[in-house]
Amino acid sequence: MSRIVPAEILRIYKIVHSWVGILAGLALFIAFYAGALTVFKEPLSHWTAAGQPIPTTAFDQAETLIARTLAERADARHTFTLHLGRTSDPSVYLSWHQDQDARSQWTATLDGEGALSVTERGAKDIGDLVDHIHRTAGLPGGLEFGSLVMGIVSALYVIALVSGFIVWLPSARKDLLALRLERNPKRAWLDGHNVVGIASLPFHLAIALTAVVFGLHDSIYASLDRTVYGGQVRPILQAANPYTVVAPDARPADMLPPADLLARVRAFAPGFEPTAIQYRNPGTEGAMAVILGEDPRHLVRAHGFLVSSPVSGAILNTDYLPGRQGTWGAIVAAFFALHFGTFGGEPVRWSYFLLALAGAFLFYSGNWLWIESRRRAHARDGASGPTRSLRAMEALTTGGILGCIGGLSVAIALGKLLHGHVTHPQPWLWTAYYLCFLGAIAWAWRRGAEQAARPLLLLCAVATLAIPWASWQASDLELGQSLLARHGGAMPGVDWIALCGAFALLWLAWRHFKQSARPDPMATSQNAPPHSG
Repeated sequence: MSRIVPAEILRIYKIVHSWVGILAGLALFIAFYAGALTVFKEPLSHWTAAGQPIPTTAFDQAETLIARTLAERADARHTFTLHLGRTSDPSVYLSWHQDQDARSQWTATLDGEGALSVTERGAKDIGDLVDHIHRTAGLPGGLEFGSLVMGIVSALYVIALVSGFIVWLPSARKDLLALRLERNPKRAWLDGHNVVGIASLPFHLAIALTAVVFGLHDSIYASLDRTVYGGQVRPILQAANPYTVVAPDARPADMLPPADLLARVRAFAPGFEPTAIQYRNPGTEGAMAVILGEDPRHLVRAHGFLVSSPVSGAILNTDYLPGRQGTWGAIVAAFFALHFGTFGGEPVRWSYFLLALAGAFLFYSGNWLWIESRRRAHARDGASGPTRSLRAMEALTTGGILGCIGGLSVAIALGKLLHGHVTHPQPWLWTAYYLCFLGAIAWAWRRGAEQAARPLLLLCAVATLAIPWASWQASDLELGQSLLARHGGAMPGVDWIALCGAFALLWLAWRHFKQSARPDPMATSQNAPPHSG
């Protein structure tokens, strides 16, 4: 194999792999750790709202609910959404956003006497915060800027994957899935890094390539606009937009009852199960109804949808309806499905969850392998201690990674406690996350990675234990009953996963304490990776 890949080529690829990994490693760890939680974004949101669910109205009163909302709430007359319960729970409620930045969401139902009941709720919950961190690595500057940066990071990620695979090739026969824990810590970390990277390479390639497209799609479109479409890409995209209406008809018109509209949709697409109807310009001849739903037989984005007229019932657009998409639409849907794991049901979701956690380990171990190599080089040069830049990298690796873990745990627990008591919890959740994240980095810089690791691991364990504690505090149940309760339709897995994570962090803290008490004589530095065993 070494004859196929010359030594000089291997050396160049090793340098590329190391530096690209260092430049992107911390951001990718945060994206993957938050991404593992985002796989269960919907159950996490249900868990947060347990005990204070949104009131609902019987489905046969949906037409009355729509009519009274439009009559009494002027802010709902442009766009609102009718949320549909599952088949086992045929109940509905309305929601709409009052402001353009979607900070406030209003929900409407009918009370026991048939009067309209309107409630203000925060438009975003802890699931949205976790998803935002996944897409931006928690970078300030908004979603657009963070997504652009992560698109660039994802391109570096592709380079790191390809160069790492080429570097591994010469030792493939000897090191294939080898995990030599009995040797020195660096060898064990390198084996673990290689095993995880090779075993999950197809998953990482799919995630990396799709993330590049998601993060850089605006730049890609801008380049195509100049080089291919001659400045006409915007009109082309507008023409392809299923919501585009050239001249909306504002004349008043009666709309079909939701039951009739859904019956037409189910007759048109029998395997498609509607979950919501988004009305646009309701009560007019030009009204549109976007029927969102699911079809497990096909690869889709987060959901599929079709566009219908709520006045005539005619189907207007099926470009995003699973099974009826064009070639390009099916390709785009496959990109989304491969990235988010929205296919194959629960087995695929759990597989993505575990693979994302393994990916987080891949980036953490890669950073520590680079740091350990720098330490060895400084020791050979006779340096008395790590340089300022190496110390900063150690602080970012230990503090940033543990700060991300602890910050997300604190934010999740706080989101549970604040739900129903604070209308807009997002500022509180973001403040809690950043305090933990930046505080952990500052602590690791002040104390050094070795001295800071154990207390930070303990704090992360406590923060993660706070998740089931918050669930217990927000319920009227005993602790054991709370752990087994189905939180607002979500499995009790949120609390149990948090408990498993907390015990894993406690075990890592114990391993670190044991290693510090009995240092490895083969280690070249007293600052060995805090998670090594």
